[in-house]
Amino acid sequence: MTVIVKTVSSWVKVLIFLFGIYIILSGHLTPGGGFAGGVILASSYVLLMLAFGRSFVASNLPGSLASRLDCLGAFLFALIAILGLVCGGTFFVNFLYQEYFPGEPFALVSAGTIPLSNMAIGIKVGASLFLVILTLAAFRAESQQPTEQDLADPGVRGKE
Repeated sequence: MTVIVKTVSSWVKVLIFLFGIYIILSGHLTPGGGFAGGVILASSYVLLMLAFGRSFVASNLPGSLASRLDCLGAFLFALIAILGLVCGGTFFVNFLYQEYFPGEPFALVSAGTIPLSNMAIGIKVGASLFLVILTLAAFRAESQQPTEQDLADPGVRGKE
């Protein structure tokens, strides 16, 4: 890609990432939430992958870190659900809203465990989708490499 595409992608990536965080944090007040915000977070890295290539993105966010974030998101989501059972008596009950944060309607901190669930889902979906795209890009890169048979046959179109 050209220098212009790489520069603009670097700037826009930050804006897309911040928008994904905004969608996750305000998902209990507006349309959006953890899933939509996680998809937006992953799309910021897809933009970098298109502009800079798979190796740059893999060095920026290694697959091992993305896998840990994926597991962390799933663990936090399950923990919130189990804490509802322990603290509120019902699986996945909104125990924070009832006792600690009744809050005023339509305020950012007014929904108890729902924003926490959105954050956990956002981490999970963003990391999972990033890993899927990274894996698909790795398979595509492997499939484009010439094999020994392709190198031996000079008549293969597009191969030298």
